[in-house]
Amino acid sequence: MRQVLQRTEKVSNVFENAFQALAFVDMGRRTTINDVAAAAGVSVATVSKAVNGRYGIAPDTVARVLKVVQELGYESSLVASSMRSRRTGVIGVLVADFEPFSAEILKGVGAELRGTQYDLLAYAGSHQVEGPGWERRSLQRLSGTLIDAAIMVTPTVVSASADIPIVAIDPHAGRADLPTVESDSFSGARLATQYLIELGHTRIGFIGGRPDLRSAGLREAGYRRALSDGGIAFDSSLMREGRYQQQTAREPAMSLLRSPSRPTAVFAANDLSGIAILEVAAELGLSVPGDLSVIGFDDIPEASQMTPPLTTIRQPMQTLGATAARMVVALMAGETLEATHILLPTQLVPRATTARLRQ
Repeated sequence: MRQVLQRTEKVSNVFENAFQALAFVDMGRRTTINDVAAAAGVSVATVSKAVNGRYGIAPDTVARVLKVVQELGYESSLVASSMRSRRTGVIGVLVADFEPFSAEILKGVGAELRGTQYDLLAYAGSHQVEGPGWERRSLQRLSGTLIDAAIMVTPTVVSASADIPIVAIDPHAGRADLPTVESDSFSGARLATQYLIELGHTRIGFIGGRPDLRSAGLREAGYRRALSDGGIAFDSSLMREGRYQQQTAREPAMSLLRSPSRPTAVFAANDLSGIAILEVAAELGLSVPGDLSVIGFDDIPEASQMTPPLTTIRQPMQTLGATAARMVVALMAGETLEATHILLPTQLVPRATTARLRQ
């Protein structure tokens, strides 16, 4: 997994550096987009619009800019090639961070594009630094210059305007204007909680996900529905917010497991949160599954490698990526999608972190 992340990060860095430079060698010196703008007597924004074929620029200005671009050696660059053909042959996968879930998505996209005319660009938006809306900034940097289409993974926005086809995986909460593909979070969470109830647990904690994502809300709803179906009263004191990250889930897990009336079982909204619970339980001297049963959601590779291996709800992460890739390729070909919002099934994967409640 570490090697996969390093490879994808390296690819992203190469393209990010290429974009940031926007430079072309002319007689041994580095020529920037600022040089092009100065030579053409226009702004940098005008150069960008002319190169990307966007509206709002007079034809004679476009011609002047493109002439300067050619004179400065622009023809040898990837951007210049895209300028001539209006195509780069690259599909970008925009992720908030390179972590296990997005790595599995990238595997699925890569497998689907293998043997096609399209290349894959993995790009991390650094959401922790840039905050909500990083996708829009990333699209502005990449669309029309480096990528012909984009797949956004767990975006922070409901919609994003761009001149390229876009598909969202695990979309933001609310009505999505973009085509989307996601797993059945509600049914998966309901199944996870039902499984714990069948094992005799009635005090079942919940470590929730990122509240701005639809999946997090649906997993909480599935948890609540299973409790209701099992005749168990909902107890808000058993809920915490982990935000889908291992580090951010540690403190909520500690708070939950240190409470005087701690739960006998915990459903984590994703595997990284489940792994955090296992770590905290070990630090507190709790035996899993003897003192505490834990179930996650995702089935990332690390889940089966834990000691003990983590019981989880499997969502088809690579299939999510492959499905999104097929959708975006169809959109690039001008086809109408048969379905714009696709829901994939989930399944229970019992392992060693869950057991029947001790009487």
